[in-house]
Amino acid sequence: MTAKLTKELAAALNATGESELEVVDPETWRLYFIVDSETHRQAMEALCRQQDCDTIAQGIAKMEAGEGIPVAEARKLTRDRLLALKQ
Repeated sequence: MTAKLTKELAAALNATGESELEVVDPETWRLYFIVDSETHRQAMEALCRQQDCDTIAQGIAKMEAGEGIPVAEARKLTRDRLLALKQ
């Protein structure tokens, strides 16, 4: 869904001279940020990169703690599962 900014919000966003505007829902008092699409895209990409790095770090920590399975075993398990899907 794409909603249009009210004239009041558009004027406030333009008046800030920045790429974001903090707004509050007067009924719930929840805070929101209106940002341009490029800023949103960059933020989401950065979040994904950070989540990927966190997941890799967790995997390394588990491996160093002796958890998990050896790579050769993981490859065989994956290969077996893929072959089972073809049947």
